Amino acid sequence: MGVDNRNKTYAGEAPDEAQWTAIVGNDAAYNDRFRYAVMTTGIFCRPSCKSRAPKRENVRVFADSDPAMAAGYRPCKRCRPTDRKLPDAEWIGQMTEFIDRCYYEPITLDRLAELYRGSPYHLHRIFKRIAGVTPVEYVQRTRIARATELLETTSMPMAEIADAVGFGSVPYFITVFKQRTGTTPSEFRRLGGRPAYVEVSE
Repeated sequence: MGVDNRNKTYAGEAPDEAQWTAIVGNDAAYNDRFRYAVMTTGIFCRPSCKSRAPKRENVRVFADSDPAMAAGYRPCKRCRPTDRKLPDAEWIGQMTEFIDRCYYEPITLDRLAELYRGSPYHLHRIFKRIAGVTPVEYVQRTRIARATELLETTSMPMAEIADAVGFGSVPYFITVFKQRTGTTPSEFRRLGGRPAYVEVSE
């Protein structure tokens, strides 16, 4: 289940010019003045966090860590805005919630590493240890699970389903679907859906 963002949307304040300049410039001089949260990822950081600046409209500012956490945001793994180490399971939980919510977007290992402040190698290793699958496998499983729902409950054409769940093309969608389930999407729909669905191990 994805994160409920309703509280996040209205919590905190939009950054003023000085705060936004500090965020974009990773200005450590502002670290004791505020924390900033990113609504799309559900995490919050110090102004000095060394990462590409998020979109300004997705940023909310808090006086310190406590109100950010009270609003449902989680501390960044890299900059540790609470001065406490974020447990690996919680770090990976941030990513799986993001994937569950945004599976239809382009999601790569490099993008996750950028969003969640870690090296791709380290993220890949920890993700597999905690989740039992690689990030790419988790994304594909999530997309295929959503695709099976659409095949069962709608009459959407294959191209629309492929696009809705984040696959770049129908042939790629069909290939991954068959790898994961043992049938093509058309066969799955013709056979009545879920009874034919069996996750194929790799």
